[in-house]
Amino acid sequence: MTDQPNGQQRFEGTSDYIATDDLKVAVNAAVTLRRPLLVKGEPGTGKTVLAHEISKAINAPLIEWNVKSTTKAQQGLYEYDAVARLRDGQLGEERVHDIRNYIKKGKLWEAFTAPELPVLLIDEIDKADIEFPNDLLQELDRMSFDVYETQERIEAKERPIVVITSNNEKELPDAFLRRCFFHYIKFPDRETMQSIIDVHYPGIQKTLVKKAMDIFYELREVPGLKKKPSTSELLDWLKLLLNEDMPLEVLQDSNPNSAIPPMHGALLKNEQDVMLFERLAFMARRNPT
Repeated sequence: MTDQPNGQQRFEGTSDYIATDDLKVAVNAAVTLRRPLLVKGEPGTGKTVLAHEISKAINAPLIEWNVKSTTKAQQGLYEYDAVARLRDGQLGEERVHDIRNYIKKGKLWEAFTAPELPVLLIDEIDKADIEFPNDLLQELDRMSFDVYETQERIEAKERPIVVITSNNEKELPDAFLRRCFFHYIKFPDRETMQSIIDVHYPGIQKTLVKKAMDIFYELREVPGLKKKPSTSELLDWLKLLLNEDMPLEVLQDSNPNSAIPPMHGALLKNEQDVMLFERLAFMARRNPT
């Protein structure tokens, strides 16, 4: 973050995270408006990591809420364990007289009452039921909610910085979208990808990176590919190539029998895509140019 004349900090990326100009604009706009930043993009493009880097940049605590298919919005507020209280009552436990002993704080409660301004990450919101975003509308809008069992209101003194990620598995409701600042992280072009690689592998052989990126981007353009390899998978592949001390000639080999790249398990993540490349190699052998 850099300080501006008005005293507000601006996100400029970090030494570990390459942020494009449009991503910086989106983060800073969301922080200024104090609206949730809704981030979409292909898996592996750094959506979740973004919240971690914002947290590091402003030296703020990070509160993570990892959403699953079974997650309910109420869990983000609090959960009341009535069964445990009933059991303790039957056993004559003293703690049964204070209902607060049976209320578990959720991630929104933690964020609203944090001693310093936190970054709240609601990760993969589209995994949950379609009603999940709608059920959070009022709480995210008002930054408050009521605990009915104790008759108290939990209210944020200052709006936390909220980052919400989605992999586009489900369409999010319009009413929810209206309350967010939206940004789609485009897949990195070669120049941006080179900068990302330089951060993770400083001093790596440029010729190796160039050839690996040639293969990587060509692979992503293959028609019929079920899952295109992501940035994180390219970084894993490069790590393997370096660890195995893979000769550059292996990547430069134009033999059609080598249609499947070495260590392809880092790039191709399902049997359909592997079989597709095997068929392409077979066709190349039958029809050499």
